[in-house]
Amino acid sequence: MNRFLIVLSVIAFATPAYSAVGDAGRGKQVFESLKCGTCHSIAGAGGKTAPDLALNRARGNTPAGLSAAMWNHAPQMWAAMEKAGMAKPKVTSEQAADLFAFFQSARYFEKPGDAARGKAAFTAKGCSGCHTAGKTASGPALAAWESASDPIELARQMWNHAPAMKAAIAAKGAKIPTLTALEMNDIIAYVNSLPGAKPQAKFSPASAETGETLLKVKGCTSCHRGARALPGKTAYTASAEIAAAMWNHAAGVKHSGQMRPEEMRRIVGYLWSRQFDNEGGDAKRGEKTYAQKGCAGCHGSSAPYFAHGEESSSYGMVAVLWHHGPQILRQMKAKNVAWPSFTGPDIVDIVAFLKASK
Repeated sequence: MNRFLIVLSVIAFATPAYSAVGDAGRGKQVFESLKCGTCHSIAGAGGKTAPDLALNRARGNTPAGLSAAMWNHAPQMWAAMEKAGMAKPKVTSEQAADLFAFFQSARYFEKPGDAARGKAAFTAKGCSGCHTAGKTASGPALAAWESASDPIELARQMWNHAPAMKAAIAAKGAKIPTLTALEMNDIIAYVNSLPGAKPQAKFSPASAETGETLLKVKGCTSCHRGARALPGKTAYTASAEIAAAMWNHAAGVKHSGQMRPEEMRRIVGYLWSRQFDNEGGDAKRGEKTYAQKGCAGCHGSSAPYFAHGEESSSYGMVAVLWHHGPQILRQMKAKNVAWPSFTGPDIVDIVAFLKASK
């Protein structure tokens, strides 16, 4: 179970401080309310004058990467908004988290898998022995599998389904198949290509506070402790990777019981939150970057407190940009100072510096 969600780093805290937990559904509403689609598109739907926010499928998409991209392109964005007569919105940390979840859900379901390969894998792995395209006595038609469009639900189904599948496969004298992320991706593409399928991307982790407790109640921490404690360090960034990891793991260990939908969402919410709340970063390196990028030119050597309740995270840096950025840009132009360019690691280090300075 230590491999079912992207995890960047682990830092132990005596009292966990949870970061905002994004929701793709709310993120879509934020995206629409802020009229981001005027310039940007999502998987081809929307404006064409700015990058498609669902096309970057590189591993390691993070809130810090989102924050850096926004900071780097802010002057162009604001110029385009002024030209279109659009007011510059104020974005909160929570809205930034929701937007990130929305962009992630779009990347999950861009269908890079191959349906023909997926159909072949579905047969080769023995799945078609129990599951068919049409409705059977043993279950609904494949096209009705809503979990194929929801990475958290798909991971839950992979976990819950494992004991019955193990028994059915053992009764046939066959071996339990393992699935690679590519095979799972192709199978998802196959299921979503069937007549009647209605794929709609979802990614909605629940509140993080009870997720840690659930890991203990479900017995996960009896194995996942010490170096194997959750969150771990393995990066899994797509629904296919999450689902394949859950299937392979559940099929090979003593099962710890069924997961209800809300339980899985809470556990995912906890891990999702912890990985980004504890982003790591180097405060000393962040202090140097803070000075090199010109931040100290206005703020001095000490880091400023966030003025609008933005949390000290990459999500908070997005909020800072939209609350203070236009004023910062005017001041930099008056001083003939170029707008800085950041990388994701730059943002993480600056956030570490801001935290250390409080």
